[in-house]
Amino acid sequence: MTFTLAIVGRPNVGKSTLFNRLVGKRLALVDNQPGVTRDLREGEARLGEMRFTVIDTAGLEDATDDSLEGRMRRLTERAVEMADACLFLIDARAGVLPTDEIFADILRKKNAHVILAANKAEGKAGEAGMIEAWGLGLGEPIALSAEHGEGMGDLAAALAPVAEEMASRPSPEPETDVDVDQGAPRIPTREKPLQVAVIGRPNAGKSTLINRLIGEERLLTGPEAGITRDSISLAFDWDGTPTRIFDTAGMRKKAKVQEKLEKLSVADGLRAVKFAEVVVVLLDAAIPFEQQDLRIADLAEREGRAVVVAVNKWDVEAEKQQKLKHLRDGFEKLLPQLRGAPLVTISAKTGRGMDRLHAAVMRAHEVWNRRIPTAKLNDWLAEMIAQHPPPAPSGRRIKLRYMTQVKTRPPGFVVMCSNPEKLPDAYSRYLVNGLRENFDMPGTPIRLHMRSQADKNPYKNKTKSTPSRLRKHLGKGRADE
Repeated sequence: MTFTLAIVGRPNVGKSTLFNRLVGKRLALVDNQPGVTRDLREGEARLGEMRFTVIDTAGLEDATDDSLEGRMRRLTERAVEMADACLFLIDARAGVLPTDEIFADILRKKNAHVILAANKAEGKAGEAGMIEAWGLGLGEPIALSAEHGEGMGDLAAALAPVAEEMASRPSPEPETDVDVDQGAPRIPTREKPLQVAVIGRPNAGKSTLINRLIGEERLLTGPEAGITRDSISLAFDWDGTPTRIFDTAGMRKKAKVQEKLEKLSVADGLRAVKFAEVVVVLLDAAIPFEQQDLRIADLAEREGRAVVVAVNKWDVEAEKQQKLKHLRDGFEKLLPQLRGAPLVTISAKTGRGMDRLHAAVMRAHEVWNRRIPTAKLNDWLAEMIAQHPPPAPSGRRIKLRYMTQVKTRPPGFVVMCSNPEKLPDAYSRYLVNGLRENFDMPGTPIRLHMRSQADKNPYKNKTKSTPSRLRKHLGKGRADE
């Protein structure tokens, strides 16, 4: 049985740098300015032969009110209570500050296993801080350098008793998943859950929505725009569906994104979209379908992800029926490439519409994985050609000979035809719209490629003299006999 380790400490002592070192990836955003991390980020860590879950937390601030710092502190204290062990990190170069002494007393009461480590201890600059750390009453401090990887062996030795204690506890019975036929659409399992990313503009309610879905205040929320910075992924059971959901930073217009930290946050969110299978584009009911919303939805379509549009804060909307009609008309007009994609009205604050959102996500995932038999495709293609034949540039009609589906996730099709470069885009859109309508694939991105079919006639390009030479050869053979 593995254990959970929470890394806590003042802002800018190197918690996220150590987190990235332990997980072996640059998952957490790192910057010189304090207070970059705000939410709890989990990762699978490896230290020698030891495997465990590590939690990166927000910097502990001396605030207990409802300010942003106070809410961040409460979230960090909650992580300490749920973790099996706690790594209290101080800055060896700055030494022990009064706030370190306050937090050391708090940690001693909240967690039985508290390990003290002094980061940035490389060289002589950290020697004084190492000596001061003894005064915190948390035992012998470990000298670390998260940036250079020094002291990892001492950290592993300090974690060994925790690992042994957790290994002695009985493990819960593993849940077995039903075997899935390889030809059928993928069914989410515990090992490979459904990947869902929630994206949108700042203050649309993404973190509030995810907190509502998982049933706990796991992500930091508030009236301030742009609270979320890292793309946080959380695993949970969504109405019986094993799911991993990604919370992303709000995406503003590119021209407004000037600070380095915001650029890193947006890049992290774009990376989450690439990992996702279904993308929930969250809109604010008060200001839906702004230019940035359209760009975000178009981004998800270009990445080939199944898209669900959710309109949040529907509980405060007065004219619901009129607003819903306006939303649907605008969606069809402004995003024709996602025609038919699910549009769901929800309230993350009250929990209204969560069942509809789950149904829409599962429906979009099923369509995204759909495979159509080749025989049905070619019968359909013949009907489409009969209804609307392809054009005839320069008097020679383009022939569409054969069609097949070459991939799913998203559905991709290839049509073998003559002169594919001369087929106009309008005819390709005609076929894509027909696929959506006739095979019930609304909203999902569809990739249609026109490909030239080489003529396999073996006598093509042969000269007319070939038969005469063959007769001459046969006649010479008879003479020799």
